[in-house]
Amino acid sequence: MATVPNAPVPPPRWAVVAAHAAALVTLPSGLWRIALGLGLPVGYGEQVLRDDFHLPGWGVVHVIGLSVVSEALALLTLGLVRPWGEVVPRRIPVLGGRRVRPLAAVVPAAVGSLALVHLWSGFLFWWNTDQHPPMLGPWRTVVGILYQPLVLWGPLLAAVTVSYYRRHR
Repeated sequence: MATVPNAPVPPPRWAVVAAHAAALVTLPSGLWRIALGLGLPVGYGEQVLRDDFHLPGWGVVHVIGLSVVSEALALLTLGLVRPWGEVVPRRIPVLGGRRVRPLAAVVPAAVGSLALVHLWSGFLFWWNTDQHPPMLGPWRTVVGILYQPLVLWGPLLAAVTVSYYRRHR
């Protein structure tokens, strides 16, 4: 059987699993933020919602938008293990059908993974800090559990980025 020259090496199974995990770790906190934005009782008193989160009001757009943007960015990790991360889909105007230059994917992904580690690693210590607004009842524990998966987002993205780089260098 003949091999196709310059054919991309398929990603290892662990990288595919890690990419899907990276796309899923934002869901628990995102669903909580959407519930918060919709006005469901998710742990904060009315004064905290009004003063700290501006809910109801423009804060609705902020917390729901943050959830949508976070999930969209997390889903981009899949591009590091899918064909659309190697060749821009034809339906994309101007760039469709062109090969993705490896560094055009690796550099933003690497910078993003470092930023995510910096941003979310503090949540490992969620229960040891009082820097967040007071929560009612068991919600502090619930929210801590919902945000813990975000600690994995940066390392998962870093691992998938290294795999992509090694396959495309």
